[in-house]
Amino acid sequence: MTNDDGVDSPGLSALARALKRIDDVCVIAPNRNWTAAGHTKTLDRPLRVTEITLPGSRQTAFSSDGSPSDCVALGFLGLAPERPRLVVSGINTGPNMGSDITYSGTVSAAMEGVVSGVPAIAVSLGDYLDWDFSYAAAFSARLAQRVLREGLESDVLLNVNVPRGRRSDIHGVRVTRLGRREYNDQLIRRKDPFGRDYFWIGGSPPGGAGEPGTDLHAVAAGYVSVTPVQLDLTNHALIDQIAGWNLHA
Repeated sequence: MTNDDGVDSPGLSALARALKRIDDVCVIAPNRNWTAAGHTKTLDRPLRVTEITLPGSRQTAFSSDGSPSDCVALGFLGLAPERPRLVVSGINTGPNMGSDITYSGTVSAAMEGVVSGVPAIAVSLGDYLDWDFSYAAAFSARLAQRVLREGLESDVLLNVNVPRGRRSDIHGVRVTRLGRREYNDQLIRRKDPFGRDYFWIGGSPPGGAGEPGTDLHAVAAGYVSVTPVQLDLTNHALIDQIAGWNLHA
């Protein structure tokens, strides 16, 4: 298990408690928030690791100053007591849908599991402020148990987004494809005390209603979205077309 909100996130503790009921759990998570870190691996400095107890839990965890992807790599390279059979990342405070997955530290940590040769699950809660992790944690544990029992191709991760609210507010589960996000980023320019410009990338949360069948559409309609994601980003349909461009030097 890992996340990108940091080892002290209540979403991580809730998920650890739920997963502990079905199997042994090794938690290796970053010591700070790495939101939108993407698939970052640290190679230019040593990584520090501290053993802690998760807040609100008796679960022992490793806290690292590396990225979410670093945390997963540490587990596979020997920090975990045995080789993991599944990587679960989350529960993220905020959705990771559509093109969000290219930025997401939560999803990127799951990708590191796939790179390491095991299936993975990334779990996000579809609200930025109102967080109730109980249903998302329970659903994630059931899904993880099913993956362990039924098997899943080792080059696939399941990207899960749970709508806001309690169990009674959620209408069901839909298996979806990735939608297309609409970003509302703004460049915010300010002055430091020495009169020099500095910048924030700000703006309102991303939107996009999404077409039927997408993760965006499912979550907006009150359904849990489960999207199978593979790391082969090749556009196979264009291979023959571009090969015909006579690009030989």
